[in-house]
Amino acid sequence: MTARPQDVLGFWAAAGPEKWFAKSDAFDDAIRLKFEPVHLAAARGKYDAWAAEAQGALALVILLDQFPRNLYRDSGHAFATDGKARAIAAAAVAAGHDKAVADELRPFFYLPYEHSESLADQETSIALFEGLLKDTGDADSLKWAIAHRDIIARFGRFPHRNKALGRSTTSAEQAFLDEGGFAG
Repeated sequence: MTARPQDVLGFWAAAGPEKWFAKSDAFDDAIRLKFEPVHLAAARGKYDAWAAEAQGALALVILLDQFPRNLYRDSGHAFATDGKARAIAAAAVAAGHDKAVADELRPFFYLPYEHSESLADQETSIALFEGLLKDTGDADSLKWAIAHRDIIARFGRFPHRNKALGRSTTSAEQAFLDEGGFAG
């Protein structure tokens, strides 16, 4: 299957915020039906050339950072392409591509940092979302970035991923989760 950046971005924009961050089997199935082969091809590097342009880079980040969270929910595969997504996002931000897309889509360039279990990436996420707040007034995204950073600062990882990644959960992590700590 051959895809174009506008296929990914059109689908994602049409879904909108009410579907982006909500758990929905129907939405996950729609992504699977339309984009699982595209995601897998992007993971293998088939669409790497898209990264040269803002729209293409954004489509790649969505394919590699967002779609796997829907396609492979509750599985380690959900995080398998995070590193590639973060590398594309870093190059895109360095090239100014993040500021060349619609404001409501701009945060998707920053989410690969927020999804990282590296404290340095989390600090980069905070800085990027602070810039977004300054430029667009989007305080909600910064709130979530801080919440993610605080979890990494506290535990060095996201405890809610432990089961999917086959990691043991510490008693402190379990207490955090039992108290309603962030569940992803």
